[in-house]
Amino acid sequence: MSEEKKETNAAPAAADAAFAQPSAKRAKEPMSVSRRSLLIGVGSTAALLGLGALRYAGHVPLNRPPGGQDEAHLVSACIRCEKCYEACPRHVIKPAKIEDGLLGMRSPQLDFSTDYCDFCAEENGGVPLCVRNCPTEALSLPADADAHNTIIGLAEIDRKTCLAFRDTGCHFCYDACRDAGYDAIQLDSEGYSGRPYVIGDKCVGCGACESVCVSLQQGSIVAGATERAIVVRPASSL
Repeated sequence: MSEEKKETNAAPAAADAAFAQPSAKRAKEPMSVSRRSLLIGVGSTAALLGLGALRYAGHVPLNRPPGGQDEAHLVSACIRCEKCYEACPRHVIKPAKIEDGLLGMRSPQLDFSTDYCDFCAEENGGVPLCVRNCPTEALSLPADADAHNTIIGLAEIDRKTCLAFRDTGCHFCYDACRDAGYDAIQLDSEGYSGRPYVIGDKCVGCGACESVCVSLQQGSIVAGATERAIVVRPASSL
């Protein structure tokens, strides 16, 4: 009788074990690919942070809007809200791309392809609207900062692609710099009508010169140029 009891009790236990087996099996199943990828990404990021390397991963120096010249502060404080893009009356603030560096992706950079930064002189009395509208102070200027004492970058002329060095008489960059009120570009006495050169102590990197350069449209591209003959190099790279 006792043996029959044992067999009777063993049957439900075996059934319970069989019923529990699928859930145990499910628990051992591999996680989904997306979840696994997420965990790998988080783990890699944590490792990079631990090594202090993420800040530099694929990072490329960029021309930053006024108040964004402290690269580490800008990248860490910027929440990519795009308020600075929207506030810029000249539309020269654009989002950084992934090829500019993973950490700085979609953070604000200056694009002088069509216009330049004048600290919103006409629109806001010389107080940059991007700085005023930044909610996290990722863009932040000292109280005495203005368009003439804030260094965004430094203009650099490529003599190989500059049209003035082909004796064409092109002085667009010189005229634009003078009109912007800096006189940071002067003409030497060489060539047909003088060739431009940059006075580093006067240049703030406003981009006026770069915005009017016609070298790509007027022939430099045949020499393999990929950028204009005069470009502003970021302050962080100087």
